[in-house]
Amino acid sequence: MRKPSSSAIWSRRLELGTLAAVAALLFPLGAAMTIDAPTARAGFDPAAFDFWVDSPVMGPIKTRVLRARDGNTQRVVYALDGMRAPETLSGWEIETGVPALLADWNINVVMPVGGMSSFYADWNAPSSFSDVGSSSGSGGPTGPGKSYRYDWETFLTRDLRNALNERLGFNSYRNGVFGLSMGGSAALTLAAYHPDQFSFAGSMSGFLNISAPGMREALRIGMIDAGGYNVDSMAPPWGPSWLRMDPFVFAPNLVANGTRLWIASGSGLPMDGDIHSALDVIQGMPLEGLALANTRAFQVRMDTLGGGNAFYSYPAGIHNWHNWIDEAARMAPDLSANIG
Repeated sequence: MRKPSSSAIWSRRLELGTLAAVAALLFPLGAAMTIDAPTARAGFDPAAFDFWVDSPVMGPIKTRVLRARDGNTQRVVYALDGMRAPETLSGWEIETGVPALLADWNINVVMPVGGMSSFYADWNAPSSFSDVGSSSGSGGPTGPGKSYRYDWETFLTRDLRNALNERLGFNSYRNGVFGLSMGGSAALTLAAYHPDQFSFAGSMSGFLNISAPGMREALRIGMIDAGGYNVDSMAPPWGPSWLRMDPFVFAPNLVANGTRLWIASGSGLPMDGDIHSALDVIQGMPLEGLALANTRAFQVRMDTLGGGNAFYSYPAGIHNWHNWIDEAARMAPDLSANIG
């Protein structure tokens, strides 16, 4: 009997992982599932400041900025949030000391605020369920991206980029971008299509094969729970705008650009010494298993393209901030070496 190829093995594992994750999302205990993180603990870094920029489509958008310790303006990284991104502060500031860590590496940290369930994409339409005759889910009919169309990619790569340069003198080229979960997928998208702006991209527990069997429905469930958003308003199924968002599909861009990539996913098992609630484990393990299957499939895809520009990290850990905090610390030296 012929031994199956590594691509076939990972394709089967991805399918099984996707089905398991979808089942977990549908399980009654997952009705209040957290797609990205445990309940936030209020945090605020007085060294950071609010930086408001107008988006022609979305209106005034707040970004939090933490300056590099040495005061340079050449080394810049964008830190992207997860699906439950609040309108107050970035999860990276609320939950972690990662921005301060990166500032100590003499990196200016840019933290866009908001964009719940947006994938930091330019959406096809405001989020609405009227076309399918249902309510707008747990988030109600109003809120970010519902009375207007999300236009995040344009904002990050034009409006915010230009304002940071004009008002703060920040370098607009060879920046870094990284994120968790939704933000990890988005970081690769931004780097794939804006290589002059981003020379480094990091994905932590990202969904990097969103066109795989079951993935769209898994994201649909997660986006309904994380604010009541309709994935069909973001991008029609299997159309050009959907495929444009899929790292598995646009991987050739990342290889051709030579973007330095840091790709990470936890094992789906808690780290030694971690203390989690039962709900945290129930939610975090299958979600990280899904991210892991996506990430492994993406690695196989990159390998077939001859992409030697990526580093892969597979530590123990589940889909929560414990995992991402540790990963950011591991990533910092590589980020520092590949921007500016």
